[in-house]
Amino acid sequence: MGFFDKFKSKSKESAQVSADIIYAPMTGEVKNIAECEDPVFAQEIVGKGTMIVPSEGKIFAPVDGNVSMLADTGHALGITSASGLEILIHIGLDTVELEGVPFNIKLKQDENVKKGDLLLEFDIEQIKANGKSTQSPVIITNPDGYEINILKIGHINQGDELIEVRKI
Repeated sequence: MGFFDKFKSKSKESAQVSADIIYAPMTGEVKNIAECEDPVFAQEIVGKGTMIVPSEGKIFAPVDGNVSMLADTGHALGITSASGLEILIHIGLDTVELEGVPFNIKLKQDENVKKGDLLLEFDIEQIKANGKSTQSPVIITNPDGYEINILKIGHINQGDELIEVRKI
């Protein structure tokens, strides 16, 4: 092992420490965010991430963190991870117009959560019956200084690895 090899292995270890995994908050079909029907999400104006078309009406915590934003209607929530990532989960598109009817919130704003905790339930069929899309963006709203990699496209189960985030 050469002199510089010592530094290389240390920097490799440091890179591993600075990576975060965001786990799938719901079961469904992961799609590229560019395919989102809402241009604000598709053009990554809100942040970087992906979207899931849910097959089950349950949202689980994708990381350990704090519920930093919870819409009164239940259609969106934000979690700030222990490392400072801000994750927005937006259930469906234009679902704020449903005034909370298809959503059953299981927590409060500022509550600490653990990965896998049930956060809310929603009625997929009721969302569709009201003419709303179930496309559900999962977005990092503070992406500056991070490399964001979507780990899976296609079917995903709640709790599977979804996004890897590394400091750059």
